[in-house]
Amino acid sequence: MIDHPNQLPRRAFLARAGWLSLLAGCGPLRWASRASAQAAAPIVTILLDTDIGSDIDDAVALAYLLANPRANLLGITTVTGEAQKRAALAEHLVGLVPHNIPVLAGYEAPQQIASRQPLAQQARKLDPKLLAALPKAHDPELAIDFMANTIYAHPNEVTLLAVGPFTNVARLLAREPGISRLLKEIVIMGGKYSDYPTPWGPTEWNAIVDPHATHQLFTLAECPVRAFGLDITWQLSMTPEAVRTQFKQHPLLKTVLDWSEIWFEERDLLHFHDPLAALCLFEPELCTYALGAVSVDLSSPSRAGITHFSPASKHPNAKGTNPDIRIATGVHAPLFFERFFEGFQIKSQLPA
Repeated sequence: MIDHPNQLPRRAFLARAGWLSLLAGCGPLRWASRASAQAAAPIVTILLDTDIGSDIDDAVALAYLLANPRANLLGITTVTGEAQKRAALAEHLVGLVPHNIPVLAGYEAPQQIASRQPLAQQARKLDPKLLAALPKAHDPELAIDFMANTIYAHPNEVTLLAVGPFTNVARLLAREPGISRLLKEIVIMGGKYSDYPTPWGPTEWNAIVDPHATHQLFTLAECPVRAFGLDITWQLSMTPEAVRTQFKQHPLLKTVLDWSEIWFEERDLLHFHDPLAALCLFEPELCTYALGAVSVDLSSPSRAGITHFSPASKHPNAKGTNPDIRIATGVHAPLFFERFFEGFQIKSQLPA
């Protein structure tokens, strides 16, 4: 019996995942018409910057991208503590599918504050021999080199999807002035842009882990930016029981399910923060948006990284403001879960 999808030829893996019957027109009509629409839709070229290994949602988002035939994932960079272990986690998921996707470890330490995220807890699920063989040190500039070279090689094609703290992204924008003008878009999961109630008030983890990098992201980006804040992603969650039921139905998600047990040791929900940003690369209609300006508070240690949104109508002639920043203002939660599980050919069992 073959236990791992990377031991299967591509056709056998797709068949095992339930995709060939769909592509052959053997699935239910609703699924087949949905697949036809997806096949006709354009490919999205992506660079992913992630802190996979802490919150399980990064792995969920990566699994979705690997399963999506419209995702042209050019490479992955990792950020925050134990970046090499995070890269090993990403490489493990990539190894489950027939893709050759570079993975590079980026910066671990924030620009000016102490690290809030020094460990990649989910790396406990990797082979100890693999972890022991990782180099003791790495050069994070190689990850920035890779990001820059990829963007230069694909001008106006790449969407930079940043779903971790923004240390790598800020370094890229600062080191390579004007490079964002060669990006199609920067899409982030980060910040909080409304008073929607969440447990941590106005703060959001990605934004506060490296607040100065968050500030640089919004001030240096010269391309369209689309931001999915905690106020929106907090509305998408599943219990451990629902995750176990749904995720066991697909090879990629089964691996994520194994890693999620570490997350659920201390938490009782999986929130789909990063997967929402990933899905909206292909289906922006899952959310509503508002155009405006984002500022980042650096006034004191207790407020560093708090984001503030100002609608475009309040600053029509503001100098030095990126004119194309959009924040998500609402999400269609039932449709999100339907589309997410369709991406793995799983019918959602969540309540309507």
